[in-house]
Amino acid sequence: MSFTNTDQLSPGVTVEVRDEQWLVTGVARSTDGFRLKVRGLSDYVRDSTATFYTALDEVRVFDPTQVEVTPDDSPGYRHARLWIESTLRQTPIPLYQRELSVATRMLADPLDYQLSAVRRALSAENTRPRILLADAVGLGKTLEIGMILAELIRRGRGQRILVVTPKHVMEQFQQELWTRFSIPLVRLDSVGIQQVRQKLPASRNPFTYYPRVIVSMDTLKSPKYRAQLEKVSWDAVVIDEIHNATNAGTKNNELARTLAPTTESLILASATPHNGNPNSFKEILRLLDPLSVLPDGRIDADAAKRLIIRRHRNTPEVAQVVGSKWAKRLEPHNIPVDASPEENAVARELHQSWTHPGSNAVSKDRLFPWTLTKAYLSSPAALAETVAGRLSRITPGPSSERQALEHLAELNSKVTPENSAKYAALVNYLAAIGVKKGSANRVVIFSERVATLHWLQDNLSRHLKMPKGAVKIMHGGLSDTEQMSLIDEFKRTDTKLRILITGDVASEGVNLHSQCHNLVHYDIPWSLIRIQQRNGRIDRYGQTEQPQITTLLLDPAGTDTIGELHVLTKLMDREHAAHSMLGDASSLMGEHSVSGEEDAIRKVLQGQRDFDQTVATPEEVLSGAHARRENADEQVEDNSLDIDALLASLNDTLTEDLSLSEVEASESIEDQQATAAWDSIYTQEVDYLRDALNEAFHNVPSASLNKGGVDFLEHSNAIVELSPTEDLRRRLDILPQDYLSYRKVKENLMLATTLSRGNQQLTAAREGDSEKSWPKAHYLGPLHPVSDWAADRALSSMNRNEIPAVTGEVAKPTVLLMGTLTNSRGQVVTRAFITATAGQFGLNAPEGIPRASAETIPDPVAWLNAVGLGENAINTGTTTVPEDLKALLSAAVTEATSHMDLTREDARTQAEERTQHWSQRAEQWDQHHHSGASTRAIKRSTPLIDQERSLLKSMTPERTLIRPLLVVIPQLGQEG
Repeated sequence: MSFTNTDQLSPGVTVEVRDEQWLVTGVARSTDGFRLKVRGLSDYVRDSTATFYTALDEVRVFDPTQVEVTPDDSPGYRHARLWIESTLRQTPIPLYQRELSVATRMLADPLDYQLSAVRRALSAENTRPRILLADAVGLGKTLEIGMILAELIRRGRGQRILVVTPKHVMEQFQQELWTRFSIPLVRLDSVGIQQVRQKLPASRNPFTYYPRVIVSMDTLKSPKYRAQLEKVSWDAVVIDEIHNATNAGTKNNELARTLAPTTESLILASATPHNGNPNSFKEILRLLDPLSVLPDGRIDADAAKRLIIRRHRNTPEVAQVVGSKWAKRLEPHNIPVDASPEENAVARELHQSWTHPGSNAVSKDRLFPWTLTKAYLSSPAALAETVAGRLSRITPGPSSERQALEHLAELNSKVTPENSAKYAALVNYLAAIGVKKGSANRVVIFSERVATLHWLQDNLSRHLKMPKGAVKIMHGGLSDTEQMSLIDEFKRTDTKLRILITGDVASEGVNLHSQCHNLVHYDIPWSLIRIQQRNGRIDRYGQTEQPQITTLLLDPAGTDTIGELHVLTKLMDREHAAHSMLGDASSLMGEHSVSGEEDAIRKVLQGQRDFDQTVATPEEVLSGAHARRENADEQVEDNSLDIDALLASLNDTLTEDLSLSEVEASESIEDQQATAAWDSIYTQEVDYLRDALNEAFHNVPSASLNKGGVDFLEHSNAIVELSPTEDLRRRLDILPQDYLSYRKVKENLMLATTLSRGNQQLTAAREGDSEKSWPKAHYLGPLHPVSDWAADRALSSMNRNEIPAVTGEVAKPTVLLMGTLTNSRGQVVTRAFITATAGQFGLNAPEGIPRASAETIPDPVAWLNAVGLGENAINTGTTTVPEDLKALLSAAVTEATSHMDLTREDARTQAEERTQHWSQRAEQWDQHHHSGASTRAIKRSTPLIDQERSLLKSMTPERTLIRPLLVVIPQLGQEG
């Protein structure tokens, strides 16, 4: 039976539109009705998706309460178990459910500190999930993002996802989310986005083609994409390394401002959220919550603590769980190198003519001599490039500067790989750690100058006699696909690559630790932040060998101000001490930006500042004895120091929140993984897949494909193989394209069915003979699209107007029902499971109205196991449906509705409390608005606040849906 009452519209119900059957996956109010997102169920539209508007199309809802009860005659009650499981999966869990549903069942170590971040992001404190993950380098922010997105998907809040990253980490990010969380992101790099545009009409928006995509910030910040982005809405947007998009007036910032209002969930990530400019930090807060920064520019500290998560390696909750999965860093290995005569000659010339010329300065530019100095400390190739560049820019004709530059170039040309003491020290060190021809040992070498990268590549290949492809360079001038290919190659054992020489393009976000634990600073950044970022490429969670950080320190004779060995040595030692004691080095100088720190160290080298006054010790930071010292020419807003204090206080805030985690706080990871699947009646995903295939293809999983079957082969090593049918191949189009083509997934899909086998496959992709690090067998997680496809195929073979009846351990005929309460956006606010039996007087009560006795059950899976519908259920084929069951169903629905009415009132009260709390904050913000504040801030924030107000109204619980799921009949002789 069907009807047109839109009160029953909710995710999970079946509708008929345009003579076809569809499963509703999303509901939202439109100006004149409802907008429905649906997936096709009937043959003609199966697997296709569509959007319908009730104002334009007649929508007939299949009333889930008007059902026929049919005895289940399938083996082990497979039909009933599959029906219930599929219904549960197609119904989103409540928005603010505290228990995590899928995050702990993915191919990742669900560490307590990461789970606490996920719970914070999903907390009812946030009207919508908007969070800054500011954990220090190496803690696994990508994994936290994956867990949050997985939970959002399970809550019906993650259908459309956009991830924005720096271009060199796109493939790494894409791989992590697909291989570990079964979240497919189509990579729209410089090549991918052009391929999409070729498939679409010129008028079609390319960002509507795929529902979940990953794009680089460099690509998206192009003006030609901004107008298209403004017209697209997303369920979740992730912006990685957000500190690159916080400076007002930049294209990156315009991109962030464009995206923030277009999404319900916003996840920002950065290990360095404060760059020293208070306005940049406030920009992050405004993106997340326009009320978090008052119109007068002050930060709402309570809001900031709610929006930001920040921990480091030695935060207690982190230190106690990382264990052997994060080997402790060795003491820094600083190698002082006495300069060769040729290198000394260049240093003397720099000292006498450039950095300390007295009254005979050859250049009026005070900064350029130190640019020369940094180039000299990098390599003769870098210095030659810098001198040549300067010569090309100065006025033609004789001059003292030109003469000095030409003389410097002549001296520098005499420094060769054969007489460079610093280069010789590098070669000797590499040999000492076993990086040589025929060895599997690897090293990553950092330098700031591209000329140095090429110089090192050419000479190391020659002097170490390394084979072709063993020494490669990476820099920002490479395309996004070239950078991603290099990173992927360095992760795998089967490649020839042993020495990766890279610029600071690889200092952020790139994981280089899987096959490498040696890192060399060939030249030293004059910035603790940059040093820390570099070191974090190998010193991070998942590193099982103790990382060794080595620095080459050139020490010219008699020119202390050029090499300043003691200054740069102390800089490296302070970073290591901060890493050990604080987990974050940026607080030592208080500059919070690479450029600010470089300027400060340059002044130390110039003799204008004292090192110990410029760079604090960790002990001084912990005691509060060190205050940031500013020069008279620096103008910094007073509340920048408040930001430092705010960030420092966030660790304590999160620890306090953890104490509220009830049972989960005391559970082990293993316990959490075992209990997290409370809403699933299958303990193994492969069991569900197998049952669904058997149901869909009539117990012939190995039938010929051209007869509508599917090839399905289970191996004894926890691997299954599946030959995709045509409709499954269409669904696989949304998977990462590299994975599809390299593993030929559309021809033969291999799945790992256990966590251990899934991890083994990830390792094998890096250590075997694979050309890419995509695993051969993909982990079959709870969000895998293959499971969704199999469930849809199974459900399409079932009659939507029927529910199964089974025989079980009950005293009376019992109906299991599910009640959901949704808001006007079609999102599930709360969900309850109810059992109903005939009332005290039976169904024919004195009033003449059928009555039932109903109660809410906290755990439907435990109840199903208790009545005999667990994994070992036995179907004897004797189930008989009583004649008065229709009356029981009617009475059960009535009683369940009464239960949900009480739940609705409670949910309304909670929604009103959230609205009231937000309204009080908005009123406070408005008072500051009228008291005279920044017109620019008000102009920007007001529409965002109006958007939030509209969102709050739509979150009010609105519709109740009752769905009978199952009837359990007492066994013969057991009816009470």
